[in-house]
Amino acid sequence: MAQYYGYDNNQEGGFLSRIMGNIPVVTRNIFMINVLMFIATLINQNFMLETFSVFYPKSPFFRLWQPVTYLFMHGNFWHIFVNMWCLLMFGSVLERAIGSRKYLIFYFVTGLGALLIHFLVQDIQAQVWLADSSDMQKYYTLLGTPTLGASGAIFGIQIGYAMLYPNALWTLVFPPITLKAKWFVLIFMAIELFTGITGTMDGIAHFAHLGGALFGFLLILWWKKKGTLWQR
Repeated sequence: MAQYYGYDNNQEGGFLSRIMGNIPVVTRNIFMINVLMFIATLINQNFMLETFSVFYPKSPFFRLWQPVTYLFMHGNFWHIFVNMWCLLMFGSVLERAIGSRKYLIFYFVTGLGALLIHFLVQDIQAQVWLADSSDMQKYYTLLGTPTLGASGAIFGIQIGYAMLYPNALWTLVFPPITLKAKWFVLIFMAIELFTGITGTMDGIAHFAHLGGALFGFLLILWWKKKGTLWQR
């Protein structure tokens, strides 16, 4: 019988299987769901955005499942690329540190917390626009604008990582700056707060990012206070 030799000899699965097998189970499944949802969005964008993105609760397009499904939706390649890169880089470390069960709770708490803050900001904006008839078009635009992306949960993961490993060194690709994790997250939060208040970089849910970071910070703090952070 002929025998064939290759790089996968005596290994279970191929190269991709081994790569994915090294990623913790929750992070791996979150990554895969995001990729599948993005592929589906490329196939039928209108249906996916209208069904699985999240709309302002007073919008006729709002559905009860959207506060969960919006976390797995992305608008374009760079949106999903950056979020999934951060998920794999920082989420994998965080999951191994606190355990898969706690990490899964952390992911959804930060994602839902991000949305809660986003809704609160939207509601404040809506009340202002409704009080002035000249701003009604802005209100109608709000009702028809979806929110999507894992960014709120990703900001939470970055905060969680920085709280556990504050002196770990992070290096940006561009510009090539290296700083400790604790300083990077503070800079990121300051930028998000500034851009959110000033309205620069419109179309990005800056306060959702801040909300995810806030809930991530509070949850890690709570687990530390209870002495359960490292319990599996």
